[in-house]
Amino acid sequence: MKTILFVTSNERKIGEARLACDQYDIKVKQIKLSIDEIQSNDPKLISKHKAQSAYLAIKKPLVVTDTYWNIPALNGFPGGYMKDITKWFEPQDFLNLVKNKTDKRIAFGESITYIDSKQLKTFSKEFWGVFADKPRGIGNSIEQVAEFDGFTLGERREQGGFSHKPEDYVWVDFAKWLTKI
Repeated sequence: MKTILFVTSNERKIGEARLACDQYDIKVKQIKLSIDEIQSNDPKLISKHKAQSAYLAIKKPLVVTDTYWNIPALNGFPGGYMKDITKWFEPQDFLNLVKNKTDKRIAFGESITYIDSKQLKTFSKEFWGVFADKPRGIGNSIEQVAEFDGFTLGERREQGGFSHKPEDYVWVDFAKWLTKI
């Protein structure tokens, strides 16, 4: 059994990582470490920077993740800035931004970056949905209004579930790759 160190304090992310990696006999061990996160409109750059910073501190192979949102009608807003934006905005603020837009699509994306002494590798995936008519469920502001397959992420969390089906996680791509190195 392989073990991977996952630097995060987010319990939901740990749960999703374990759900996917368990299928590939990979143990996910959580490491809580405070990392300064750069601000950028490039989510992959944020993920890579977090990985490099964590590796400098721990000096062991590890992974980090960064999530982002893409609203095409708002030119990709909030992108990599979503961590701060979701603290400032209420669910209704997001709905107000797209109220008069014909394009109600929204994408949730996640990047996983692995780093060791020899390589830095990033895996990314986007999930496309639409804005709900009104906030539903629990979680941060955008999770209550971003709807995928008929449910907001907030509703999935309220029901005890995760954001998407485990087989759809970007973690599966990472786990398949890790089993080969």
